[in-house]
Amino acid sequence: MRIPYKYCLFLLLGSFPLLLSAQKTDELIPWSNSYRLSWSDYKAKPDPVSDAAASTTSYLGIDYSFSNDRVNYKITCSFSRNKSWGKYQTEHILGHEQGHFDITEIFARKLNQRMARYVFNRSTYEKDLKKIYDDILSEKDELQSSYDNETDYSRNKPQQAAWQEKIKKILEDLKDFSDYR
Repeated sequence: MRIPYKYCLFLLLGSFPLLLSAQKTDELIPWSNSYRLSWSDYKAKPDPVSDAAASTTSYLGIDYSFSNDRVNYKITCSFSRNKSWGKYQTEHILGHEQGHFDITEIFARKLNQRMARYVFNRSTYEKDLKKIYDDILSEKDELQSSYDNETDYSRNKPQQAAWQEKIKKILEDLKDFSDYR
């Protein structure tokens, strides 16, 4: 039984309130340290041709504008109820899927960290912000793949436990950048 994940990242350039306003609906659950996903959050029907045990879709978004030679931004990290599903709904698999959502949160914090350090340049800001985003996306994809490969999609229980601790530590290390909400 293969347990791949599904995730999506969105970079909203300019003033695109679509994802931000969608965050306020029942469709999306914002990441929260105090809220853990439950199988009741998974509303999509399982893909009948997939050999995956579950599929988690999460979004990382940024909305930005600038004024007075400064970039103003808002980052979002959310879970999609209507695009996520669980065919085999065990607590162990749910823990693995929560890990994918937590990894998206890690990169929301890293995006916030890099945006906080960004020095606005009117002539290069679009290129600069694209580079920040592309770097975050590349790092996130690499970590998501390592997570699945090293845990064997959660089947390697000792590695799954080790990864859960690793993710928790990274989130703690980046707690100073969790204020993007």
